[in-house]
Amino acid sequence: MAPARSLAKDISPVVGGFRISKSVFASALLVLDAVLIALIIAYVPYTKIDWDAYMSQVDGFLGGERDYTKLKGDTGPLVYPAGFLYVYSGIKFLTGGEVFPAQVRCHFYILFGILYIINLAVIFFIYIKSDVNLKAKLGLHFTGFVSVVVLTGSTNCLAYSMRLPWWAFSLLCLSKRVHSIFVLRLFNDCFAMTLLHASLALVLCQKWHMALIIYSGAVAIKMNVLLYAPPLFLLMLKALDIKGVFSTLFGAALVQIILGLPFLLTYPVEYLSRAFNLGRVFIHFWSVNFKFVPEQIFVSKEFSIALLVLHLMLLAIFAQFRWSKSEGLFILLKVKVSDALSSIRRFHSYEPRTKTLNKSYVASVMFTGNFIGIVCARSLHYQFYSWYFYSLPFLLWISPFPTPLRLILFAGVELCWNIYPSNVYSSCLLLCVHLFILLGLWIAPVDCEYATQKPSEKKEE
Repeated sequence: MAPARSLAKDISPVVGGFRISKSVFASALLVLDAVLIALIIAYVPYTKIDWDAYMSQVDGFLGGERDYTKLKGDTGPLVYPAGFLYVYSGIKFLTGGEVFPAQVRCHFYILFGILYIINLAVIFFIYIKSDVNLKAKLGLHFTGFVSVVVLTGSTNCLAYSMRLPWWAFSLLCLSKRVHSIFVLRLFNDCFAMTLLHASLALVLCQKWHMALIIYSGAVAIKMNVLLYAPPLFLLMLKALDIKGVFSTLFGAALVQIILGLPFLLTYPVEYLSRAFNLGRVFIHFWSVNFKFVPEQIFVSKEFSIALLVLHLMLLAIFAQFRWSKSEGLFILLKVKVSDALSSIRRFHSYEPRTKTLNKSYVASVMFTGNFIGIVCARSLHYQFYSWYFYSLPFLLWISPFPTPLRLILFAGVELCWNIYPSNVYSSCLLLCVHLFILLGLWIAPVDCEYATQKPSEKKEE
């Protein structure tokens, strides 16, 4: 019998006698979406939300102010780390603070219009690289909407494949809200998520140190990127030895120190308390996900703590029972502690080594970990949709749902995010869809953690 993994070999689909390449189809989508972006900029009016506030905060920074409590705009005080100021200072220099050049280009520099296309190109790279190719052990049997995975003592990943079909790539181009976030709102979420996706692409290429530097740059623009920190750290523990983990974390921390240095040297407490404030209370009116919760409860500390505890519990459960099937989370931590002690004893002769993780496993853990944070977020504003929209097709196709249901769930999420203002019914629907997708991720077959061949240890490039 041929090895099971050969049964899941990637074969380009044939439609009408023509073989369709996902790469070619993705390239065509990029071109078409670029045309759409140009039309949106030309014919759809810009909506002023945060742009003027961004420019006011940048003006204060460029004017020499280093006290974060005094950097304010018409929407309130500055609450983003220093990377935000550098990015938007550069944009102000290129555009003079005007909106239209920021949407398109200025002095041959490409900004928000093309930033959308760059981000989409990186997403296509991630999808093609990971190939959304989840193989179950021995077999997957559908009974209605529920799947039962049959497991044996075999450690080989067998043939059942759940690939994202080529046509589903078009789903990544169909969000009205995401187009608006990038080119009609000019939010800093766009830069943060583009850098985050670039970091994930580098992780898939085993470029851990550069990935963590880019990831830290994304955090320096907006803190929501920290939702990816727990799954990213788990992947580092699996792929790197303890010395590699510390060196990559050191590089990430160094980026934060360098970017924040002007503020850390002058008003460190003000900077850290404002730029990395984890206790912010959001306005109930703007909540897309918990509008059905009474405002008194919504703004309460108890509600916030309950969601935080739920978030941490879900991460721990997924990490132990879904993401660490081969060794177990606690055994992995024990091994890393032992590795750390061993490396201290033989520091000079210690040779760094890495393990090659399965690419679809990497994308699955990262996107699922972030989605858990989305489900447990106390408040999701409209621009926050960009935090997880691009992972939705991936998550839906690794879940054991029939394709019509996947499309219904995708459309349900998009519908909820396009209802303005949000209401009790739209927020209830969004939460229900989120929970259903999370259930699908829980019952989905577990992918191999390491590359299908025997994990080889090699020096990191």
